[in-house]
Amino acid sequence: MNIDRIEAAQERIRGLARVTPILTSPFLDEIAGRRVFVKAEPLQVTGSFKFRGALSALSALPSGLGVLAYSSGNHAQGVAMAARLQGREAVIVMPDDAPALKIENTRSLGAEVVLYDRAAGESREEIGAALSAERGLHLVKPYDDPDVIAGQGTVGLELADQLPADVQGDVLVCCGGGGLSSGVALALEARRPDLRVRPVEPAGFDDTTRSLRSGQRVTNDRLSGSICDAILTPAPGELTFPILQRLAGPGLVVTDDEALHAMAHAAIRLKLATEPGGAVSLAAALFRQDQIEGDAVTVVVSGGNADPETLARALTL
Repeated sequence: MNIDRIEAAQERIRGLARVTPILTSPFLDEIAGRRVFVKAEPLQVTGSFKFRGALSALSALPSGLGVLAYSSGNHAQGVAMAARLQGREAVIVMPDDAPALKIENTRSLGAEVVLYDRAAGESREEIGAALSAERGLHLVKPYDDPDVIAGQGTVGLELADQLPADVQGDVLVCCGGGGLSSGVALALEARRPDLRVRPVEPAGFDDTTRSLRSGQRVTNDRLSGSICDAILTPAPGELTFPILQRLAGPGLVVTDDEALHAMAHAAIRLKLATEPGGAVSLAAALFRQDQIEGDAVTVVVSGGNADPETLARALTL
């Protein structure tokens, strides 16, 4: 993986993926104790950064080839939308406890949805591999795919162009398997080496944070039990972890309640709808001030596909 691949992905998705804005608020600056610059990926097509990687990966495939993906919702919607744009068959393996909105949206975009029980230990990877082999579909992994990582890295290319030159230091990125954080880290290494990615995860599901600390990939003890469903993964990716190990700073960990409070702040101060897993980066900026250095921090809010009930819960805390 290198900057050339990310730049190639940017060309493939140009005009279809949105260049999302950076938002600021003096109220958030006051809470965080520094300037906060928020990259608003909930405004991306399908409501999250995942559309970038999905479109990058599908646009690199032969025309007419059907695709399969496994996802709790955002990668699912990204692949479904990219397949719809390209006239491809799409089958998505989703956990049965994923937010109903994400399951409904994926179906509405034309994909076939296959549900599984992750709490019972069913493996989405095994189900996906079997379906792919049985039906001749190309498996588009959610993060351990070079073209997916390259697509997510376009967030970093945009950050390099959009951030003021005097903004340096930490870039907080919501982290599941590490596709977004590793892609952004690669882009910034080439374009803005004064900026350093730091992955952010929910408490109890901090496999990347612990892996970076130990120097080797470790796994989570469980795969459910947090409202941050979008970023609950078993372990850092095989492709993504070495990139993060080389380029990222220490991970940050926040609680579910802090993610909900961050959602409320985003809605009230930025007029931005977010989901819990997409707001953990903002939560770290607001509630982990002592673990961040410098007079400015950049935050990639990665997604906004929350059920209305979750949004209401956040706004009434």
